[in-house]
Amino acid sequence: MKHYTFKKVFIGAMFLLAVACSTVPLTGRRQLLLMPESEVVSLSLTSYSSFLEENKLSSNTTQADAIKRVGARLSKAVEEYLRLNGLEKEIANFQWEFNLVESDEVNAWCMPGGKVVFYTGILPITQDDTGIAVVMGHEIAHAVAKHGNERMSQSMMAELGGTVLSEVLQTKPAATQALFTTAYGLGTQVGVLLPFSRKHESEADHLGLIFMAMAGYDPHVAVSFWQRMASASSGSTSELLSTHPSDNRRIADLEKEMDEAMKYYKAQ
Repeated sequence: MKHYTFKKVFIGAMFLLAVACSTVPLTGRRQLLLMPESEVVSLSLTSYSSFLEENKLSSNTTQADAIKRVGARLSKAVEEYLRLNGLEKEIANFQWEFNLVESDEVNAWCMPGGKVVFYTGILPITQDDTGIAVVMGHEIAHAVAKHGNERMSQSMMAELGGTVLSEVLQTKPAATQALFTTAYGLGTQVGVLLPFSRKHESEADHLGLIFMAMAGYDPHVAVSFWQRMASASSGSTSELLSTHPSDNRRIADLEKEMDEAMKYYKAQ
């Protein structure tokens, strides 16, 4: 019986691996996505609604309008690019929303479905619309590339093994929501951005650079933004011990990718 159960679980796990492989838009990297995107968006909306109930929106209309203004340009550019490349289905469930919350945390995020939140604590470092576009393009890239779903899927494989996905969704909603919260790190402060892997962070940097350029923001500002971030950081963490690329590594990579990003840049 134990042998049979192990075999069943093993076959189930292999089946999930076989049917759940996908590719990241634009880069073509292979990734494991076990969760239906519609389910991820549903979990996202639940967490997003709870977050807005528990946090205060900024009353600074000038700053809040800047977040919405940049968001409108970036989301339009992303939609157009994906549509022109036959990838519009990748964001079929997105309903964009851009908010600014009162918090000293240096943070920002975009959840599946296009829900973007900036914290007021990051604005002294972004400085202007283009600086906001650096961070927002990066965060939107995480959502478009489904990095959270990928990380959640990896956690599901580790914690739930070969359990049939439909069974997990129906009988273990609390466990699923917990995996979502852990995967997206909502409320976690690690530098500016959520604690994705170094691979995810570098990929989001790359895509974010292109997205901001498509929206008409000079991608060169990404370098100066990360230089300001490096100066503002208290202490430094070894890249080997961090989920983020080091500031120097990140800046060097952005500079290498600048020629590609400039092909998409049209000043507005």
